[in-house]
Amino acid sequence: MADERTIQFSEREALLFHSEGRPGKIEIIASKPMATQRDLALAYSPGVAVPVQAIADDPAKAYDYTAKGNLVAVISNGTAILGMGNLGALASKPVMEGKAVLFKRFADVDSIDIELKTEDVDRFIDAVELMEPSFGGINLEDIKAPECFIIEQTLRERMNIPVFHDDQHGTAIIASAGLINACLLTGRRLQDIKLVVNGAGAAAIACTELMKAMGVRNDHVIMCDKAGVIYQGRDDINQWQSAHAAVTEARTLKEALVGADVFLGLSAAGALKADMVVDMANAPIIFAMANPTPEILPEEAKTARPDAIIATGRSDYPNQINNVICFPFIFRGALDVRATGINEEMKIAAANAIAELARERVPEEVATAYGVQHSFGPEYIIPTPFDPRLMEVVSTAVAQAAMDSGVATKPIVDMGAYRETLRARLNPTTAVLSAAYEGARARPKRVLFAEAEEEVVLRAAIAFKEGGYGTPVLVGRDDVNDRLAALGVNPDEYELHNSRHSPLVPAMVDFVYERLQRRGYLRRDVERMINQDRNIFGSAMLQLGQADAMITGITRTWAQTMREVKRVIDPEAGRTPFGIHVLVGQSHTVFIADTTVNERPTGEQLADFAEQTAQVARRMGHEPRVALMSYSTFGNPKGAWVDNIRDAITVLDGRNVGFEYEGEMPPDVALNPKQLANYPFARLSGPANILIMPGLQSAHISAKLLRELGGDDVIGPMLIGMEKPVQIAPMTSTASELVTLAVLAAGGIAR
Repeated sequence: MADERTIQFSEREALLFHSEGRPGKIEIIASKPMATQRDLALAYSPGVAVPVQAIADDPAKAYDYTAKGNLVAVISNGTAILGMGNLGALASKPVMEGKAVLFKRFADVDSIDIELKTEDVDRFIDAVELMEPSFGGINLEDIKAPECFIIEQTLRERMNIPVFHDDQHGTAIIASAGLINACLLTGRRLQDIKLVVNGAGAAAIACTELMKAMGVRNDHVIMCDKAGVIYQGRDDINQWQSAHAAVTEARTLKEALVGADVFLGLSAAGALKADMVVDMANAPIIFAMANPTPEILPEEAKTARPDAIIATGRSDYPNQINNVICFPFIFRGALDVRATGINEEMKIAAANAIAELARERVPEEVATAYGVQHSFGPEYIIPTPFDPRLMEVVSTAVAQAAMDSGVATKPIVDMGAYRETLRARLNPTTAVLSAAYEGARARPKRVLFAEAEEEVVLRAAIAFKEGGYGTPVLVGRDDVNDRLAALGVNPDEYELHNSRHSPLVPAMVDFVYERLQRRGYLRRDVERMINQDRNIFGSAMLQLGQADAMITGITRTWAQTMREVKRVIDPEAGRTPFGIHVLVGQSHTVFIADTTVNERPTGEQLADFAEQTAQVARRMGHEPRVALMSYSTFGNPKGAWVDNIRDAITVLDGRNVGFEYEGEMPPDVALNPKQLANYPFARLSGPANILIMPGLQSAHISAKLLRELGGDDVIGPMLIGMEKPVQIAPMTSTASELVTLAVLAAGGIAR
């Protein structure tokens, strides 16, 4: 059960997110070059005739010569949108686009959303069935029950590709994984537990069916709907509900829960009362999955039964039942073996793999981003949605189950090699960044936004607050309140500091004057700076402990802002401040340093930058491979400006650092394995992911060029090496980029 509705944001921010730049959330990008007439001739006429004939001769070749094998259709008619009800096919499009984005983000599966304007089951089925040649799989979404049962079952019978209704089976798989671990922690066996299911819709029925398939006994399950227990003999239920009708004297949820081991809720807020929890068995297992408000709040359930294990659909409580842990990887594994369907064996394999993963140690980079070391126990029975191992572990389990159950048409011969390809498909940085946001919500901090008169800064502050990442502390004039009101929020809910009349000014003046009095500043100069300069004022607030981090830079150049900040905040002891641009692609991340501060760094400084950037890379999930950049390749051609690079190598040689490094080398040797292979003595085992630039001019130009011309997302520059968490954003930053820097600064990843 995804938790999008538990994250707060303004309607304006949501609409801006979807409308700014290219409207919507997806686009089609060609995977082959289309620059020349020859490219076009190969892509279309006459070159395309060759694969056309090959596919006509052998239909299986479509997987070799087209995108079919990595393409999933996300299909809805909008009859059950995110709990909002039947709002129609067109209104479901933002949700279906979002699902397509999740497929790509989490499993590198290409996806196209399709909204069908019909509530007629037969027409819907016919439309989807006719699209089988186009896609490798079908993900059904937001279709009301009981129509969704008929649609999925019929399509599974008629189509020879995987068909999966995530609202049913995704929830079932994650809930089952959690149940496995909850039973393990409480010493129970699935075949022995008494399970009460509250809710009789699509997800509830799918959960019940999968849990029974995994060993829960049919006569140990009681299902309830709004009218009470579904018992044998009730005549107001449909055929799917009647399959789970119990032989029991219980007629109400309260009666059914007496002595029950497990409550599985897919119903409505408040449906489970504290007195019902008291009546359950020892160490009760409570999965309250109604969203956005569960059947019982965890704190209420814990008060009634401190020994309970609790899961919800929300990310602000432990043990989140989130479908994104499952559906991308179910399809990844199914597509990779060209499965003809997704069967019970594959779903059970996924549930077991997810359960096993929760029992393993969480990767260090994810623990760093969350700010807490998760370990298997009552409050960690399900992996975090951003655990980068999910791709490998779940997809492999699903692929193996497909082969074992006979639905794979292209079995994988070398599972070890397959695991390697899965690890290479996704960039661990994206998982760490997502985890950092979740960690910020778990440990909210006070972050100074020093230029609050700017709308983009206010929008970032609003998003930071309403996303639950912490408390924005605004620095600006009194008219900021009017601007907040114009953006649709209550100004009284925001902390605003005006440097002209803040009660903090006297203490700031004392602090800053003591720092600057021997640099030619009079006390009145310091007071004037604090009154008039938001960066000086904000930096002084940070030094006085009024906030945990600061974001600035929108209104002035990076260099000018850095000069102002350094008047108040020193570099960390023994470190030279520098900047890192982080380039993030679908399957790779490259760190470039120093892009902001030091014009001609010494060899010693370059070595320091290499070590500190390696630490940042590790915090973001990467094993560092450092290249010290030059126009010269190991001395060819000779030049007068490479001494600092060679000195840096010598310094690193003497430090016994725990990462690979090499230089001097140009970008093609550092990043292109074929070029690197020409130098068998090179100490890099693969392409570099950290580029240490020889000077500010080349570094700054390279970073800006890549930001404007490259296809990667760019984070930063991140300022490293200051004694307080300060980030200076580019003047062109968006609100989203400011929030990311704020989260990274407050969480300690950028430090």
